[in-house]
Amino acid sequence: MTTNVLNIVTGINRNCEPSSGSMILVNDLYSAMPDTHTTFLGRAPVDQAWKAAFDQLMTLSTTKRPQGPDFDHYVDELTREVGALIDRIQPDAIHAQYLGFALSLAFTRTAGNIPIIAIAHGPDVMMAERRASEREAMHEVAAASAAIVAPTTALADRIDRLTGRRFTHRLTVIPWGIRLNDAQVRDQLPARTGPLSLVHAGRLDDNKSTITAVEALALTDQPHHLTVIGEGTLREHLEQRAIALGLRDRIQFEPFLPRPELWRRLLNFDAFLFTTRGLEAFGLVLIEAQAHGLPVAYSEIPGVRETLGSAGVPYTPGDPRSLAVALDELGRDFHRRKALTKAALNNARRYDITTTGRQLRELTLRVTC
Repeated sequence: MTTNVLNIVTGINRNCEPSSGSMILVNDLYSAMPDTHTTFLGRAPVDQAWKAAFDQLMTLSTTKRPQGPDFDHYVDELTREVGALIDRIQPDAIHAQYLGFALSLAFTRTAGNIPIIAIAHGPDVMMAERRASEREAMHEVAAASAAIVAPTTALADRIDRLTGRRFTHRLTVIPWGIRLNDAQVRDQLPARTGPLSLVHAGRLDDNKSTITAVEALALTDQPHHLTVIGEGTLREHLEQRAIALGLRDRIQFEPFLPRPELWRRLLNFDAFLFTTRGLEAFGLVLIEAQAHGLPVAYSEIPGVRETLGSAGVPYTPGDPRSLAVALDELGRDFHRRKALTKAALNNARRYDITTTGRQLRELTLRVTC
């Protein structure tokens, strides 16, 4: 029996390099999707050192103008460019990454009879919650899509509310995943109590609320050590705050690390800190940490417990005192950390990227029939 190969066009309107969770996710996802040919539209320069898994990379040339009075003209120009590419490729389906961003609008306006699956990532939903123009764009993409994918029920519900529950029947939850086979686990946890070696990895911006972790260390009973890995607009402020709190020797700041290097480093820590206080679409880094056997102390925001199950330690979002108490309890109780490590590894097994790829392909087949 011959299996038909699905011809899919997708893309993210930024440089094709592994500098964001979304780019890493789609690279893993389309490499894990069986019997497909994927053409990816992105921004030049394409990082030739990155072994992208797409069958074809095509660079967009329209000058980006993502905000401001010239946005409509920008979308018009991008639509003409994307339309010409769609006419040439003639895909079976279009996967529009992000709901309402410029490239998704261009896909929507050029698709014709080609079915669209819109895939939400989180920043698109946050923007739609803040601005009416973004909500209008989200409505346009949702209305043109045969299906809308979100990685958690919490994010699906927010999209549903933002679109006036007009497209509930099109919403599908497909959890994201990682390449579990690449993850490693320490042979044995050190049987000790006392200060923990903690790690936080991600963008250093207001929503990620890394400041909560910094200020929590000043409130703990034990002298835990924190390594902050990542870049962002708040890095200098965070470093200054750490110094002001007398934590110069207990908090170390390191730049963004490529995922292979980050995964190697995760084995050196006792626990992972997740401090986001607003919207988080899924939190791939949570699963990355769990897959390496790290207990996770996490801010209890919608969707995160759905992702982690019972394999984590919650605290009140944005509350350093609540996080400090959680960290000290973990430091004093080795047996709890050992149990959380086992639970983390079991939970991570639910999120293999091959499962995500298979489910998205099955959905694509249904909308193309």
